[in-house]
Order: sequence, then C-alpha cells, then structure tokens
Amino acid sequence: MSTPLEIYRHAGTTAERLLPKSVLLLMARLGIASVFFMSGRTKVEGLLTISDSTYELFRYEYMLPVVPPDVAARAATYAEHALPVLLALGLFTRPAAVALLCMTAVIEIFVYPDAWPTHLSWAALLLLLVACGGGRLSLDRLLGLEAFRSRGKS
Repeated sequence: MSTPLEIYRHAGTTAERLLPKSVLLLMARLGIASVFFMSGRTKVEGLLTISDSTYELFRYEYMLPVVPPDVAARAATYAEHALPVLLALGLFTRPAAVALLCMTAVIEIFVYPDAWPTHLSWAALLLLLVACGGGRLSLDRLLGLEAFRSRGKS
C-alpha cells in the first residue's frame, strides 16, 4: 500500500510527464497573447484603423504623464496587435514579453492601479516567458534564436 507521500510524489512525476515544459510555455504564450490581442482589437475599426473612441480613451481615461494621448493610443494599439502575434508564433519571445511587461507596468501604475490582481496574473505569465523563452514549440527554437538546453527540457 502506498503512503500519502508516495502518492503525492507519483502524481507530481505523472504531471511532469504529461505536461512538458514546451506545452506549458506554448499555453503561456497563447494565453497572454490573447489577452493583449483582444484588447487591441477593441481599439480599432476594420483591420488597423484606430477608432475615435480610442483616442478619446487616451485623452480622458488612460492619461499618461509624459506621452501625448494620440501617440500613446497609436503605440498601445499597434503594440497590442504586433507583440501578441510574435508571442503566439514564439518569435522574439523574450523581447516581446518584456515589452508587454512594460506595458502592464504602465497600465498598473498610471491607468488602473486597483486592477493589480489582473496585472499580477499577466506579469506572472510574461515573466515566465522572459525567463524561459518560447520553448521547444517556437520559431525562436526552429530558427536557432534560442538554443536547446537539455537541463531545462523546454
């Protein structure tokens, strides 16, 4: 008969085998990419025409201390489209994750400071991608931008 500790350890070993790091990193990339991409889609009409309401949001609600509202609206909208695509593909994963992490910090500090639980969940996924890269199932790996490391088995 197995002890609770043996059952616990066996369950952990089984989970590691069934959920390889490459799959976890792919899910992290797709999960956080979808959050930012869907936010970007709310700011445009058609393919990439920034809506008037987006400019209004950046003038009156998303006011940043240094960046003019029209510049911030364009930068955020285009970043929310381009960076998630890079993450989904696993191309330049680390820099894309760093850029979205910076965007998350700006949103937390200057726009919605009370939404820290949401921003913390975004930051957790983005920090994982900064630390580990896109993993085995990424264009970074396929193109040789990230070397295979046998120790981490990503």
